Amino acid sequence: MWSDLIASYGYPILALGCLLEGETVLLLAGFAAHRGHLNLAAVFGVAAVFGFAGDQIAFWLGRRHGGWMLGRWPRIARDSERVRALLQRRHALAIVLLRFAYGLRVAGPVLIGMSDVAPRRFALFNALGAMLWSALFSGLGWSFGAAAEGLLGKAHRVEGYVLLALLALAVLAWALARWRQWRRGGA
Repeated sequence: MWSDLIASYGYPILALGCLLEGETVLLLAGFAAHRGHLNLAAVFGVAAVFGFAGDQIAFWLGRRHGGWMLGRWPRIARDSERVRALLQRRHALAIVLLRFAYGLRVAGPVLIGMSDVAPRRFALFNALGAMLWSALFSGLGWSFGAAAEGLLGKAHRVEGYVLLALLALAVLAWALARWRQWRRGGA
């Protein structure tokens, strides 16, 4: 059952997840690749391409509608000073590393789009960051699969439970982050 679902919908779900904040879906795809349900090279490629595309879209939204977005989403406005400070010091490094900064995965490219960073420069370092990000998180998912197999042996019956547990942890982490954000007064 799980393998059929993953084989049918794994790559489209991965692509959609990587357009947004896709760390969790990429970890799960790496895990599924270790279990033989997906191809690790394809997971890396899909994640890198769609992670790159998602940040390019966010960059251009920031370039064209940044002022409106700052007014509409206070969280982006709150993050703007952190991103500006990073960009002033080293914007090539900031473009690559903002992808890895919790809470700045979407806001970062929007704010960079509002800055004076040239589109080609952003695209170049965004591509590098997308490849590093894809390699890291798909590799972590693969490694988690290897560790789980080492602990559990070839217990195929538990892989669905492991995937559900990972998904539950991801939902819990997301809910906790939203609750903390709500407690601080921003939604």
